[in-house]
Amino acid sequence: MTSDIHDRLLTLDSHIDIPWPDRNDFAAGSSDRQVDLPKLRAGGLKAVCLAAYIPQGRLEAEERQRAWVRAQDMLVVINGLQSDDVAVCSRVAMLLEALSAGRVAVVPAVENGHALGGDLTRLDHLAASGVRYMTLTHNGHNDLADAAIPLPALGNEPSLHGGLSALGREAIARMNALGILVDVSHAAKTTMMQAAELSRQPIIASHSCARALCDHPRNLDDEQLLRLRDTGGVIQITAMSSFLKRATEGKASVDDLARHVRYVADRIGVAHVGVSSDFDGGGQIIGWSDAASSAAVTDALLRAGFAEHDVAAIWGENFLRVLAQAEVA
Repeated sequence: MTSDIHDRLLTLDSHIDIPWPDRNDFAAGSSDRQVDLPKLRAGGLKAVCLAAYIPQGRLEAEERQRAWVRAQDMLVVINGLQSDDVAVCSRVAMLLEALSAGRVAVVPAVENGHALGGDLTRLDHLAASGVRYMTLTHNGHNDLADAAIPLPALGNEPSLHGGLSALGREAIARMNALGILVDVSHAAKTTMMQAAELSRQPIIASHSCARALCDHPRNLDDEQLLRLRDTGGVIQITAMSSFLKRATEGKASVDDLARHVRYVADRIGVAHVGVSSDFDGGGQIIGWSDAASSAAVTDALLRAGFAEHDVAAIWGENFLRVLAQAEVA
């Protein structure tokens, strides 16, 4: 019965990294990957956001340029997945068409605004490459904003800009104009709250959890959840054990993920919550170890008391609504 429900769902995982350097093994599959085409098919996972992850470097010219080159190279790889079986999609209509044809849909994304190298004109290039969201930061402050987790190794103090920099504020305006969603996962609370105030489009947290249930700086507290709701956005509860429960409590499971989803749904409404794995970027919990085991998430959500229509909203409909709202005509 549960397998029938899972098969009917439009399942979308909003945050997956790609192995780098690329090994050209997405289509054939590899035991070294948590996400590849065979595992997506086996797990009934129909759409994914693949992120070009850019590590944070020092805020120096050479490091900025290195970040930009890597971002371009990674987006070439993501767009290169286009095939008879895979459709790289920049619009919701394209994604729905791909799914109706039985293809896996891939939505490009960028993790870390450091990818821009401090040059906002590069956002236009990202949009032309199909990018639909970008996190303002990763770990470590950058030219755009303060991060939730400063990096002392890079000389970070607790705060660099007091939230968003002037450049970060300009970036949000340009992202809104281009249809690139502002992703506040990894951002400091000051950054997140200011971004929510400035953005004319919904904001997202593509891979975060509820701080009320697990006090981790990467999670959103209740004030942040309410502000995110007020923008019309979504938080995608992610399969990172340390974000779901304290290490002293053991490794998290799909039921812990469902517990966070339930908390957020009860706090701000089921229309504002979804799920993500952060696979190939550190994500892995008991029951959901790779894309092939994605049906376990559906099982856990049903055990948590969600009706099928709510599970459908959580697994993809909410995220697609926000993507569609941000699209540029």
